[in-house]
Amino acid sequence: MLSSSDFASASWELVIQVDHPNEEEQKDVTLRVSGDLHIGGVMLKLVEQINIAQDWSDFALWWEQKHCWLLKTHWTLDKCGVQADAKLLFTPQHKMLRLRLPNVKTVRLRVSFSAVVFRAVSDICRALNIRRAEEVSLLKPSGEYFKKKKRKEKNNKEPIIEDILSLECSPTNSGPPVSPGLYSRTMTPTYDPINGTPASSTMTWFSDSPLTEQNCSILAFSQPPQSPEALADMYQPRSLVDKAKLNAGWLDSSRSLMEQGIQEDEQLLLRFKYYTFFDLNPKYDAVRINQLYEQARWAILLEEIDCTEEEMLIFAALQYHISKLSLSTEIQDFTNEPEVDEVEAALSNLEVTLEGGKADNTLEDITDIPKLADNLRLFRPKKLILKAFKQYWFVFKDTSIAYFKNKELEQGEPVEKLNLRGCEVVPDVNVAGRKFGIKLLIPVADGMNEVYLRCDHESQYAQWMAACILASKGKTMADSSYQPEVLNILSFLRMKNRNSASQVASSLENMDMNPECFVSPRCAKKHKSKQLAARILEAHQNVAQMPLVEAKLRFIQAWQSLPEFGLTYYLVRFKGSKKDDILGVSYNRLIRIDATTGIPITTWRFTNMKQWNVNWEIRQVAIEFDQNVSIAFTCLSADCKVVHEYIGGYIFLSTRSKDQNETLDEDLFHKLTGGQE
Repeated sequence: MLSSSDFASASWELVIQVDHPNEEEQKDVTLRVSGDLHIGGVMLKLVEQINIAQDWSDFALWWEQKHCWLLKTHWTLDKCGVQADAKLLFTPQHKMLRLRLPNVKTVRLRVSFSAVVFRAVSDICRALNIRRAEEVSLLKPSGEYFKKKKRKEKNNKEPIIEDILSLECSPTNSGPPVSPGLYSRTMTPTYDPINGTPASSTMTWFSDSPLTEQNCSILAFSQPPQSPEALADMYQPRSLVDKAKLNAGWLDSSRSLMEQGIQEDEQLLLRFKYYTFFDLNPKYDAVRINQLYEQARWAILLEEIDCTEEEMLIFAALQYHISKLSLSTEIQDFTNEPEVDEVEAALSNLEVTLEGGKADNTLEDITDIPKLADNLRLFRPKKLILKAFKQYWFVFKDTSIAYFKNKELEQGEPVEKLNLRGCEVVPDVNVAGRKFGIKLLIPVADGMNEVYLRCDHESQYAQWMAACILASKGKTMADSSYQPEVLNILSFLRMKNRNSASQVASSLENMDMNPECFVSPRCAKKHKSKQLAARILEAHQNVAQMPLVEAKLRFIQAWQSLPEFGLTYYLVRFKGSKKDDILGVSYNRLIRIDATTGIPITTWRFTNMKQWNVNWEIRQVAIEFDQNVSIAFTCLSADCKVVHEYIGGYIFLSTRSKDQNETLDEDLFHKLTGGQE
């Protein structure tokens, strides 16, 4: 039995700072504790000693020196390793955070600083009514991101007051990562699929979201275009190295905001991190579709992704069309919505889900792999040789292209057979100039073989391009995605088709357009304003009849069809190399790119990956592929954990299926991305 003097010697004083929400200064409270007292007991003693009647349920202990939360309340101080010299802070777990959304709107809401970022982002997305939170993450902007803006603010005498949408009452309490009830497949549509307005009869679905109809419209509708001056003042990456710097700030999804040094009321960027947009549905995803459209729009305006001038005009025409529709009064009028019977809508939705697609020729699709055969022209670039295309008879079957001198020799040996699995497919198109080319970068032992194919017309190009894209992913033309891919390519080509300028001339007279708002500053400098406006209006003729949501989806599809789409860049040094390279991370592959020329050197597919791990001591990522191929690199522009999480995150997202009914395996995500196990 211990005497009272023995107990006194076993106990010690612990000083805890208390973060009072209503007082500016933090107060120190001294407690006498022993090593066998559990964390819950410490907090109970602390609250009793503070003796202020308020709700302390959100408060927890933060350990300054170890940079961690003490959330396991049943653990004793001894088990946690807490001793008398520990600096503990008793502080709320939920704090205010400012988030800059893709549409450049800032929202201020209460976020968990103690939950891992993966869960905190799920709670944020639930508050903003964005489905598929696993595609989204938080990015801490680099110093350059706001640099230009700050320089301009110094010259201005009046300070710029940022328009912040406050969602302070948002219930982003830590709960399950996704709320299946809110997003069940048979629920009543939350939005009108044509114009993206919230269905008035279903605003009750926002019951666990602080979004009012007005706030929803701010997030679900496109904002008026920025002035050319504001656009020129934003940070634009000039090189691949600059683009790599932008991606350095992704937060670690397996650690909390507080553990990563994020301060209360700090500004972070909420962005779509992974470029695999699963199950985009206009009925439920008006906010998600709009924010995706905005992220794509800014990527093109600030030249974070390259596109041709012809493509820039298509994007400009779609932006002009969307901004016109977004400003029209009919769209903003929520009261004219017809009442929808919720049960009836749910039943019709279920009927569509159960009916599925058409089952024509299903047996034929399974047993017979289609092939393409046609005359195309081919060119292989060699030094000091002019670009001369030569015609051959091409046969595309499975995932390979074979070509022969002519059609009659098809049964014999081909001149060459190209296996397209794992290759890079780049469009080489100028519709106005009737040029329909496909550039293939085919991986070989010492790098990439470059091959150019030239088609005669749109439909031939669409069929061969779609087949090449599928083959690069290891799929054949028997795959169900082949026909939609062909149609998608054709619709994008038709948008590029320039109409006669007869109708455009009349509309130029009463034009309400500032054309420099819709193109990148570099593109705007090349053309006079009137000339640019005429070309945008010309391209607009092809999209003028599109409803609002369809136009946004078409913009997203056109963005997805760009060669550089979905590539996130990092500056790395490969093992055994004497110079720095760029590593491009995509949803299905890694690409080694020459940092000075921007030319791809080698591609590695995730499907061929056997394992990957991190040597934390030397901060090196090592990856093993099939056929005894292994690579290792250190990351120079970001922490190696960021790149490791990107690779694991894409592999995690590839496991999703519609049968999962919206629930995610969070443990699997951390296992694939954590890098510690």
